[in-house]
Amino acid sequence: MQAHAPRISPHNDLYLAWQVLRREQPGLRARDAAEQLAVSEAELTASRLQTDALRLRPEWAALLPALGELGYIMALTRNQHCVHERKGYYRDVTVMASGQMGLVVSADIDLRLFLGGWASVFAIEEQTSRGTQRSIQVFDRQGTAVHKVFLTAESQLSAWEPLLERFRAAEQSPELGLQAPVAAPPVKADSDIDLAGLRSGWAALQDTHHFFALLQKHGVRRTQALRLAGEEWAEALAPSELPKMLEAAAASEVPIMVFVGNQHCIQIHSGPVRNLRWLDSWFNVMDAEFNLHLQSSAVRQLWRVRKPSTDGVITSLEAFDADGELILQLFGVRKPGVAEREDWRALAHSAASLPR
Repeated sequence: MQAHAPRISPHNDLYLAWQVLRREQPGLRARDAAEQLAVSEAELTASRLQTDALRLRPEWAALLPALGELGYIMALTRNQHCVHERKGYYRDVTVMASGQMGLVVSADIDLRLFLGGWASVFAIEEQTSRGTQRSIQVFDRQGTAVHKVFLTAESQLSAWEPLLERFRAAEQSPELGLQAPVAAPPVKADSDIDLAGLRSGWAALQDTHHFFALLQKHGVRRTQALRLAGEEWAEALAPSELPKMLEAAAASEVPIMVFVGNQHCIQIHSGPVRNLRWLDSWFNVMDAEFNLHLQSSAVRQLWRVRKPSTDGVITSLEAFDADGELILQLFGVRKPGVAEREDWRALAHSAASLPR
């Protein structure tokens, strides 16, 4: 990627304003800078065109498998309150014929991709105090970051420029055509929910992946369903139990699955967690191949959830923010066709539930 002198334009004004902000606040992340400048992160990224960013064609069925050519990378997916970083290789990539869904199911990089919401993609080559940082960054139609892939010291740097040339967009335009967020459907009153139908449908689940369809069928929000399901299926826990559960998993070496996602991408770590640290109100996992950064103060609800399946009951811990948005899920490591680990089940049930 060749850098050029920035052209004079409104987008250039945004870029210059960002540089002023960075000088005032060294180490400020792009997401936070965008918020302070009252723009989306995608708009801030687009302002870097002709400087250290290149717009790529959003051809997901070809681009995503090509990321495997970069070798050992770090994949990052986040929501407002939690960041999930996993190192490994982009392998076993599948994009459905419809182009709306995708999967990455390698042992290390494990993703569920809802591609219908993916809109723009950029390659960035940024000079930092640690050297050149190279990344591929994907944004949705609202300009929010969906998923990012960063090269590491062990990546195949020789594959970077050829990949960029192959997917370079013909028009290096900063125009994004952003759309307003889709309004969430109104929340039904509890009295309007078919409670018997919800509970019977829950009891009849044969796959945890069918849970979302159950919520849609009854027009019920996730936290509302947990509250209405009954203690057989869901119990509220104190939010402070979440870091304690992660600490207990580390101490007892119980391998867990950590799901973190946003509307368009879910990223999963499977394995142990070991190096846990607090930094103010942030709770962090700082392992060699997996990092997690959780704003613990944002967790307003924590639920122990049980869902039946053909492999037996599957137990999860689910954390939500003040708006009822899912922040993080924990499961015991398992494969389809295998029953839940007893050590995980015991750990998940070790915390006392809150009185109803």
